[in-house]
This record gives sequence, structure tokens and C-alpha cells, in this order.
Amino acid sequence: MKNYKFTINGNKYSVEVGDIEDNTVNVEVNGTPYKVELDTEISTRVKPVVKVAAPAAKSAPAAAPANVKNAPAAATAAGATLKSPLPGTILDVFCKPGDAVKAGQRLFLLEAMKMENNIDAEKDGVIKEVRVHRSDSVMEGDILVVFE
Repeated sequence: MKNYKFTINGNKYSVEVGDIEDNTVNVEVNGTPYKVELDTEISTRVKPVVKVAAPAAKSAPAAAPANVKNAPAAATAAGATLKSPLPGTILDVFCKPGDAVKAGQRLFLLEAMKMENNIDAEKDGVIKEVRVHRSDSVMEGDILVVFE
């Protein structure tokens, strides 16, 4: 859960934002719980304003990107989607609309908790729409790509 402090028109609010499930968010404002429904057409992605990288230690070798095994399958059924398995920042996109992808093909590179994670297709399919771009911030469950 994330905690925020707001002052609106001189009134102070303590807001705790919980988990997002489907299009519902559990929010607590000054101790009062609310269920908030999100409009699915509104993008909730936030791009970072400043990104500062600490200098890497020269003695430590760079770790290879991890493959995210629990990513939802890239199915061939019409309208199937691939969702982000965890919150993070898209470092690279390796696909575009119209691409035919094979099982195991890398589609995205996602940075989460200072680790790079490959998001791979688990089944063959054709990409209809790519919904994220390089440097987009994504939440767990955000749709990354839609398949035909």
C-alpha cells in the first residue's frame, strides 16, 4: 500500500492506496475505506521526471536479465493480452503491431526493483497492439500487448 498526504483547499487528507484488482482500487481517506472504480480508457502510467543511476561497482559483474516465468501467456485467441507480472519501468520494447511471435521470444525488458526482467511470449501469436513504450512505468496487471 502507498500512503500519501494531501492538502486540498486547506483541508489535510491522509490517503492510503491499496491493490488494484481488475478496475477497482481499495482506497482509504482519513481512515474511511472506499472502493474506487477506474475507467479502463484512462492511462494510469506515470513517466519518471528524473532518473539518477548510481555508479556501478567495478568489481561486481553485471547480472544477466532474469526471465519472468509467471507472465501471462501470449495466446493466439482473438483479443488475448499479455499483462505485466510486476510493477516497474519498460526499458525496451522488442515487438510492434503485425509481428508474428513465437513461444519464448522476448517481447519486453522490464526493470523492477533494480533488476532487469525479460517478458517473453509463452505461445505463438500475432501482435495487434503494443500499449507501452520505452520508459513507461507500469503496474502489476497493466496490459502490455494485445494479440489478434
